[in-house]
Amino acid sequence: MDGYLLNLPCTDYGAVHTLQNRLVEKRRAGDLDRDVVIFVEHPPVYTLGRRGGLEHLMISEDLLQDRGVSVVQTERGGNITWHGPGQLVAYPIVHLEKAGTGVSDFVSFLEGVMVKTLKGLGVWARSDPVNRGVWVEEKKIGSVGLRIKGGVSFHGLALNICPDLTFFSWINPCGLKVSMTTAEMEAGEEVSLTKARQLMALEFQTFFDGNLEEIELEELGHVL
Repeated sequence: MDGYLLNLPCTDYGAVHTLQNRLVEKRRAGDLDRDVVIFVEHPPVYTLGRRGGLEHLMISEDLLQDRGVSVVQTERGGNITWHGPGQLVAYPIVHLEKAGTGVSDFVSFLEGVMVKTLKGLGVWARSDPVNRGVWVEEKKIGSVGLRIKGGVSFHGLALNICPDLTFFSWINPCGLKVSMTTAEMEAGEEVSLTKARQLMALEFQTFFDGNLEEIELEELGHVL
């Protein structure tokens, strides 16, 4: 099975969400013959899942606007979370049936991607079958939230490499009262986002049997 890896710079959440939806429709229709994994960071944004989340926002939306932080309703699973600079986000647009995997197994795979990426950065983490995501002891370091449309996954995972955790202090992440952490805090030294992207790409390569080809947005645009 072949796939494309699209490495984007820090990009507006809405723009990447629109791109995901276009890729999902093309993949469902068969106009796109490969799955696509998007790596990106976002400017500060709170996203709400299908279970809601505004009740877990502990400061006013007016104050968020003053600080340049947007709030976006999404169709993914889960509750409220934050994305921003220093957090590596991966959006796998994967036709699960063609990949021969179910939703639960795919979520577990994504958690494993984060655990193994962190191991390469010198951080020991674990998944939790009750509270999904990735944890360092009792602190959360990575989240998973998927939506499946016509058998194709989108949304994905978010791994805290070196973000400003102040934004997490303004919410109960995913509706849970938990402490958040980062790879940089756990490693006790500066952690490279470039290295994190490289390590995560290697983990996704295993899903595609080593056939995950890097592609530029302009190139991918030819099929959109």
